[in-house]
Amino acid sequence: MTFAGFLKMLLSSLLLPPGNGLALLALAFFGRRRRWALALAVFGGLLLLLQSLPLVGTALMGTLEDRAGAWSPDISGAQAIVVLGSGLIRPSAEFGGETASERTLVRVRRGAQLARETQLPVLVSGGRPLQAESSEAAVMAAILEDEFGVPVRWREEDSLDTAGNASFSARMLAPAGVKRIVLVTQAFHMPRARLLFAAQGFEVIPAPTHFVAMNGRAFEAGSLFPAASALHHSYYALHEWLGIAWLRLSGG
Repeated sequence: MTFAGFLKMLLSSLLLPPGNGLALLALAFFGRRRRWALALAVFGGLLLLLQSLPLVGTALMGTLEDRAGAWSPDISGAQAIVVLGSGLIRPSAEFGGETASERTLVRVRRGAQLARETQLPVLVSGGRPLQAESSEAAVMAAILEDEFGVPVRWREEDSLDTAGNASFSARMLAPAGVKRIVLVTQAFHMPRARLLFAAQGFEVIPAPTHFVAMNGRAFEAGSLFPAASALHHSYYALHEWLGIAWLRLSGG
């Protein structure tokens, strides 16, 4: 791992849940003789609790999903479908090796659905995660072709993040003159992904999938009790907002 990669991981751990709350609690412990320590400990604990509530986690996801685009997009004039990877699961005997994570699989399924409806060519994007034997793109292509019967024209296997997805996909699609794409990823990830692909000169038609926010659903009392899934949602929502903020501050 490069120093830049380590620094990015460290900052993410400190700014995102549960690391943000735990860091405040640790700071309060080491400064326990100071007047501010108790207040900091209470704030850190409260922050962890709030981020663990389904009501908060889904609300944070909703702030992104509201900006994701239509669930059923108008794809007129599109030239290709681009499906973004999101991790692999370590080798499993039943699959004969590494397979797609849950996030990757739901994107692949949505991409297959759109490819069948439109007959557009498909690009899958995702490099080889640390310590993995295969690239995300290779695994995604195998699933699309072998399990969904959808051919894959391009495999982008060099990217390690969303910015890389966009830049390497642009290089691969440029020779074919592809500029208008249907972009497939989770709804919460779409706002940042769309910004990055647009920065590479693409006209993006968002095709978000897997909406998790509670918009339109009746209130449930269980949403006021902490849950691991809620902390998961809070993490990803805050991760995306930090990424969007960085893009805005750095000029893309």
